[in-house]
Amino acid sequence: MRASVIMSTYNSPEWLEKVLWGYSVQTVSDFEIIIADDGSIPDTKKMIEAISEKTQLTLTHVWHKDEGFQKTRILNKAILATKTDYCIFTDGDCIPRRDFVEAHLLHRIQGHFLSGGHFPLSLRLSRLISKKNILSQECFDLHWLKSHGLKSTFKTVKLTKSRIMATVMNFVTTTKPSWNGGNASAWKKDILAVNGFDERMKYGGEDREFGERLINYGIRPKRVRYFAIIIHLEHDRGYVNEEAWQINNKIRQTTQNENRTKTSHGINLHVEQEIL
Repeated sequence: MRASVIMSTYNSPEWLEKVLWGYSVQTVSDFEIIIADDGSIPDTKKMIEAISEKTQLTLTHVWHKDEGFQKTRILNKAILATKTDYCIFTDGDCIPRRDFVEAHLLHRIQGHFLSGGHFPLSLRLSRLISKKNILSQECFDLHWLKSHGLKSTFKTVKLTKSRIMATVMNFVTTTKPSWNGGNASAWKKDILAVNGFDERMKYGGEDREFGERLINYGIRPKRVRYFAIIIHLEHDRGYVNEEAWQINNKIRQTTQNENRTKTSHGINLHVEQEIL
């Protein structure tokens, strides 16, 4: 195994199943998948067991009790469950194009983390995409998407299949490379060095704060926005609240102002003694 794909999920087995079908047709197969489950009911576990029997995927289901939005906590547990030295992070609502894992492996480099993005779909399109559309990869085809209601905008260039165009777009884009939880990757040793994700943080900037600590530690971001392609399935976001945003913003400000590289509320909470 050359990489560990860590994907977060919570009570979305229908979306997660579509995502796993996407990983079943990757151009490379030497990767494991760690599903970081933030307290889903048994439906998710049953689906994972069923798809495990239908594919050659190497799946590990890391679950903890539902105590509200605890994505950072379950991600840290998932990191400890990995068996490789490189971690690709995504979400259980992001279907990967068949070359997604290969792109992260191809562009990884010591001293860097990779920063990708996503292509958002409407709720109607998200529901419409089937296993057949994923296995055939037509859900990444602009003609197919437009024939089913996708509006044509400049952003559709993100789905380009041209390696030359992708290289040019990664070079000219003005989007700042940051840690995006749905599409980013890093060396495990660097993740451990900054002690993983800050478990005090709920939804809202928790991924960016982790990336900021990596940068403070000396790990430089590298864009793969037009190489590592995922389509994002739409869904409700009942976990968003203003109080969490305020707490997270204060933690991020401290990280930025004090140039912090390590959180004291991270992976160390899940081992008998600190790993650093």
